[in-house]
Amino acid sequence: MRQSMTGFASQQGAHAGLGWTWELRGVNGKGLDLRLRLPDWIEGLEAQVRARASKALDRGNVQIALKIAARAEEGALRLDEAQLAGVLDAMTRIEAEAMQAGLSLAPSTAADIVGLRGVMTAETPAEDEADVARAVLADFDAALAAFVAMRGAEGAQLAEILTRQLTEIETLVDAAAEAIVARADAQGERLRAQLARVMDATDGMDAARVAQELALIAVKSDITEEIDRLRAHVEAARGLLAARGPVGRKLDFLMQEFNREANTLCSKSGDAGLTQIGLALKTVIDQMREQVQNVE
Repeated sequence: MRQSMTGFASQQGAHAGLGWTWELRGVNGKGLDLRLRLPDWIEGLEAQVRARASKALDRGNVQIALKIAARAEEGALRLDEAQLAGVLDAMTRIEAEAMQAGLSLAPSTAADIVGLRGVMTAETPAEDEADVARAVLADFDAALAAFVAMRGAEGAQLAEILTRQLTEIETLVDAAAEAIVARADAQGERLRAQLARVMDATDGMDAARVAQELALIAVKSDITEEIDRLRAHVEAARGLLAARGPVGRKLDFLMQEFNREANTLCSKSGDAGLTQIGLALKTVIDQMREQVQNVE
């Protein structure tokens, strides 16, 4: 099943007088970039979270945040006197240096200071920390599973959209192949008329050489190879959509190949109808490429 790189999930939990909320957010990325915002007092938490997320995800920029605090009814918050003293000392030095530099700083409130990291801490007995870590990680596993499920649901929608776009590309390629046949007769008449005018206007010109030049022009305007390659790309893209594992990078490369063939088709067309088909192809390919950016 295809996975999208975008998604969101949250999970709440509580244990030993503490309450917490996990949040996972994902957006597009070239590789897997995990950005963690976790409390540092739960030993080994970051390593565990990073390992579990890396096992479940392959690509995307993923933000993982854990907000944890004592529940109000437990009264388990404690003022860290040493941390507060260090913060106040640092604030005093900063204000003094700012005054010397002629800078005016806005006054800080008690709420601002209390909100600084480490000033207020949760009173968790040491013997409960292991239990808290297990409970927190269990809720992370639930949040991660919900996150993967959401990415899977979006991936399924992406696969449907991409499949429809591939069908549209295939229809346009068939139309281009039919247009080649119609163009061939008109192109042949045009080349013969050009040859006749040149021969009538020029004495002593080698007719065979002129015919060679006109034939070369015809070869350069042939788009049969482009049609064949576009059809091959359609089949390759369908194969990737049906394959297991991450395929986003391969699809992105394939879209570049689609675009290259469509550009060549337009440049060689020499026919208004065929040019319109080529432009329609480019439009669908651009739309498809935007969707491919979300595929893991």
